[in-house]
Amino acid sequence: MVIPPITSTPGASLVPYPAMLDVPHELVEHVSWLLHTRRTEINSPWRKLGCFKQALLALAHLRKNETFAQLGAGFGVSEATAWRYVDEALDVLAAWAPGLREALVGLGDGDFVIVDATLIPTDRIKADEPYYSQKHKKHGMNVQVIARPDGTPLWFSRALPGRTHDLTAARAHGIVQACLTRDILVLADRAYQVAGSTVRTPYYHHRIQPPHYQRFNRVHARLRAPGERAFACLKSWRVLRRARCATNRVGRIVAAIHTLLTCGYSG
Repeated sequence: MVIPPITSTPGASLVPYPAMLDVPHELVEHVSWLLHTRRTEINSPWRKLGCFKQALLALAHLRKNETFAQLGAGFGVSEATAWRYVDEALDVLAAWAPGLREALVGLGDGDFVIVDATLIPTDRIKADEPYYSQKHKKHGMNVQVIARPDGTPLWFSRALPGRTHDLTAARAHGIVQACLTRDILVLADRAYQVAGSTVRTPYYHHRIQPPHYQRFNRVHARLRAPGERAFACLKSWRVLRRARCATNRVGRIVAAIHTLLTCGYSG
């Protein structure tokens, strides 16, 4: 028996298949209502995909990091249309992300928050030096977070080039000044040394470290550890595990996912 060779034809390289998306049905409905409001505002009632299908397409991109070609094949639209649908959904969701002042409402003297930073890896070339992080040894974008003591994210910053120092980024976003004005205690790592009077960072290790330094560092690490949950929730959306988009879109994606997180779905 001779097996015939496999020949590819234009347009036949992508085959749709049934799949499941691990998000609640209520979240898809919520996003679809936001899209419906957007369509009503711009007087664009008819599209090839309804609001629910567009919401599902956008969430599939964010959750699974599928390419626009794959999304288009799965939803029966062109690659360009899939890009436009996702881009519109990002704008709608990002507009609902809370700002820094809004995030700190209700916090004041006696409260504390956790401030930390992460790198969103991106596909960059060696020549893109501003996006290369010496700390992580890879290209990416620097994103700051303010989290509650239990790790619940209160606010994510816009994305800055990966080589930006964490303290520089925190000052640029106004995090240090905002917490100082409201007298909010901030727990952070050593990258935020000399940030301000309300910022607490661990002591540096010395050969002979006083016992109270060691106790302080242990307590500080225990209180700050839940802050990692905020980034775990953020990166459970696979699009941020390695962003293939332009760097100026990363901030919008983070803001859009923050809106989804504030809807009650932590991933």
